[in-house]
Amino acid sequence: MDQEIHFNKTKIVATVGPASNDKDMLRKLMKEGVDIFRLNFSHGTHADHAQVIQYVRELNEELGSHVCLLQDLQGPKIRLGEVEKGAKIKTGQKFVITTEDMVGNSEKASTVYQGLPDDVEIGDIILIDDGKIELKVTGKSGKEVETEVVFGGKIKSRKGINMPFTKVSAPSLTEKDVKDLEFGLPHDIEWVALSFVRTAEDIHDLRSRIQAAGKTSRIVAKIEKPEAIKNIDAIIEATDAVMVARGDLGVEIFMEEVPMAQKMIVEKCNKLSKPVIIATQMMESMIENPRPTRAETNDVANAVMDGADALMLSAETAAGLFPVEVIKSMVKTITSVERQANVYYKHDLPDREDPLYNHDALILGACRLAKATGAKALIGMTASGYTAFRLAARRPKGHIFIFTSNRPLLNTMNLIWGVRGFYYDEEESTDKTFADIEDILVKNGHLEKGDVFITTASMPIQDRARTNTIKFNVVD
Repeated sequence: MDQEIHFNKTKIVATVGPASNDKDMLRKLMKEGVDIFRLNFSHGTHADHAQVIQYVRELNEELGSHVCLLQDLQGPKIRLGEVEKGAKIKTGQKFVITTEDMVGNSEKASTVYQGLPDDVEIGDIILIDDGKIELKVTGKSGKEVETEVVFGGKIKSRKGINMPFTKVSAPSLTEKDVKDLEFGLPHDIEWVALSFVRTAEDIHDLRSRIQAAGKTSRIVAKIEKPEAIKNIDAIIEATDAVMVARGDLGVEIFMEEVPMAQKMIVEKCNKLSKPVIIATQMMESMIENPRPTRAETNDVANAVMDGADALMLSAETAAGLFPVEVIKSMVKTITSVERQANVYYKHDLPDREDPLYNHDALILGACRLAKATGAKALIGMTASGYTAFRLAARRPKGHIFIFTSNRPLLNTMNLIWGVRGFYYDEEESTDKTFADIEDILVKNGHLEKGDVFITTASMPIQDRARTNTIKFNVVD
């Protein structure tokens, strides 16, 4: 493990773009503390993304790190078509949106979404460019939707369209997404984010496609729609992780409802051991400035205190002027909060109805023992990752070191709060395995003489079954 790489318990997701897609910059960002690189399939070509994938894999080999990749599918993002430069619409005027291909102007513009006239009703609200422009539907006919401008402004090509009170009929997985998925899966990308999730069925559909391809990529459900909030329990149950995507969510529901929705989703994810990512505008001002605002620093700190597993940067690292400084700022804030705030020891009792209750109770016992003894670390052994997810959900203050013979899992686990992975595939006795693990951690500088650490494992080790053992240890 490269000792220069910083380690926070709350992980950092950085979006790759023109400001960060060369190997040297990716190396710098990894060394400053990036744990996950997001590939945004709303932008860039497959060739662009393939090059980044290759760079990250090479850097992991060079640095001894396990940075993972997140393929973010665009989903049914509704956008304007091409618009004349300088086009502007005024409050009170009539404005038409058509599904016919045309170059838009101050009276009429196109959208690629053919279902728009069928989906909207008279009186519905249409928002453009994250709500900067607001339209009210006054009529529709054929391929056109007629509106009255409530709040005007400049309209620009390819800006997003949101319909906060309209049920959009487009599937969560579009034709473009299917093609992008067919590109991503052969590259063994660890996580796939599904945009505009509305029901658990959206997750099941994506998972069936991943399994049909013979792959093990995990799914991140992006919460951006009112329907997703309504169906949140089923979605969290179905998915592997959740992203609170505050950009579109903040225009699909009332903006003032987003903070409480964020806290509610984080709490539910923590209880079910599902990693949760907080995204959008975390350090937006650093796209153009070398320092964040006080409000942004507070936003990052509050997300850490809420219980987020990871925080995501978008344009800040994809297109900003100061990508390295952004990571440094975020690391400083995360480190400060994790040193001072009460973000540890979530020791809720597991569900007695859960078939894995006994294993979960044992992991809870290990975390309680770690707290009582001031343990420096908790060690888990896993083939599936289950132990890593469950240990992290308890938020122990000691480091979480996970040993696995499942090499691809090392990168996947890098998204999980507090987890650091090690490859170990020796078929040894229990005592020899425990001794090997202790030696590895001492050699890497993670443990030293006198440190207490707790080991969880399955005995006998060779069976690689569910965790059934806790061992108390002191480095001698």
